[in-house]
Amino acid sequence: MLVVVLALAGGGAWFFISKQRAAADDSEHESAAHAAPTVGPPTYLPLDNMVVNLSDPGGEKVAQIGITFELFDAKAAERVKLYLPTIRSSVLLLVSQRSSEELLQREGKEKLAADILREAARPFGGGDDEVEQEPEKPAAGAKKAKAVKKPKARQQMPVTGVLFSSFIVQ
Repeated sequence: MLVVVLALAGGGAWFFISKQRAAADDSEHESAAHAAPTVGPPTYLPLDNMVVNLSDPGGEKVAQIGITFELFDAKAAERVKLYLPTIRSSVLLLVSQRSSEELLQREGKEKLAADILREAARPFGGGDDEVEQEPEKPAAGAKKAKAVKKPKARQQMPVTGVLFSSFIVQ
């Protein structure tokens, strides 16, 4: 009887360990499949520092912000430089809509970085999803127009991250 109990316990332990190893192997293969291909060292594009009036009452608060874009690859730097005046203008407009209270909080800085990333993607077909109205049918029994998302070709945006190299609010 003792031999049967030991055999069952050993078999159960072997089964349990083999399942854990199989799950670990699957998760390693899955994470390797989802990892971004490493093309080389990261590529960065620093922008000139910007000084912006903030939206605080009285208009006396300013922010000096240094931004560096993290790029998909080295070729992306040339593409981004072509649209830099447009991107800088969008960034200046974004920052000028913020208050000093917002920008002094970590969450405010993180939201600003996300908004800047969205604006940096606009010249390349990214940013907010475009919404089109379905044309109305002239028939009497036509339904109301529905908002439909316009399908987009998946492409890698050149700007993949926004980093702050300096952030001063006065």
